Amino acid sequence: MESLQIDLHMHSTVSDGTDTPQMILEKVKQAGIGLFSLTDHDAIKGSGEILSIRTAEDPFFIPGVEFSCKDEEGKYHILGLAYDPQAPSIQEVVDLGHEYRMRKVRGRMAQVTQEFGYVFPEDEVVKLLQNDNPGKPHIGNLMVKLGYAQSKEQAIREIINKVHFKGEYVRPEEAIRGILGAGGVPVLAHPSYGSGDQLIFGEEMDARLKRLIGFGLQGVEAFYSGFTPRIRKEMLNFAEQYDLYITAGSDYHGRNKLIKLGDTGLAGIPCEEYPRGLKRFLERVLP
Repeated sequence: MESLQIDLHMHSTVSDGTDTPQMILEKVKQAGIGLFSLTDHDAIKGSGEILSIRTAEDPFFIPGVEFSCKDEEGKYHILGLAYDPQAPSIQEVVDLGHEYRMRKVRGRMAQVTQEFGYVFPEDEVVKLLQNDNPGKPHIGNLMVKLGYAQSKEQAIREIINKVHFKGEYVRPEEAIRGILGAGGVPVLAHPSYGSGDQLIFGEEMDARLKRLIGFGLQGVEAFYSGFTPRIRKEMLNFAEQYDLYITAGSDYHGRNKLIKLGDTGLAGIPCEEYPRGLKRFLERVLP
């Protein structure tokens, strides 16, 4: 095999993307992607849908999820890849993350009303909460609909991100434990990105990785749409140093982000030139 287009990080309407899982599958085929995963925030429903409709002729698929985590040291996004969807341990973390997410949405909307005076009609709140995993983009779109902002991006940047709200999060060790319990691979998503505009490099990244490896982390997303060559090189070096799996993801959200499906920084690299950690990951997940 000369090359294999891979995208192991994307979102559907089950979380904050704009494409349904079925649309994701069709677009993956059109893009020529050979291996993909759907990694909705704190949800595995979309992966289940793709597993139910995918045929043997379709690109190879592995179940995925992205847990939003936080502890005393900061925020982390932990991908769970190639897990058993029927395993109770993965569902337990999904349920916990969903509960926290629903509380955050209600809390943020209440704080927007309190701090900015924008009122959300109850019928609109009910409709918003009927989404599988609502978040900031859903609130932003509602604010545009109600005339409180000109765009979703403006609503998030100038209003939603400004409210004083302390949310609850799954802890990284809880997410990693749940993924491992389901036979999956826990991977640190876009590792160099912290909270907000924070960038993490060098000794700080080294300390973060050591801590997460202590919990059972097995991989890093070293190929990512937003990474510069410098960031990618550092993450590849860390992966080699700690014998970690390497994955590649775009973080595609459909119309909600200006990111192209399959944009991982890996395209065009022959398989024989893949870093060792990526080759090891493919050996683990491909038949």
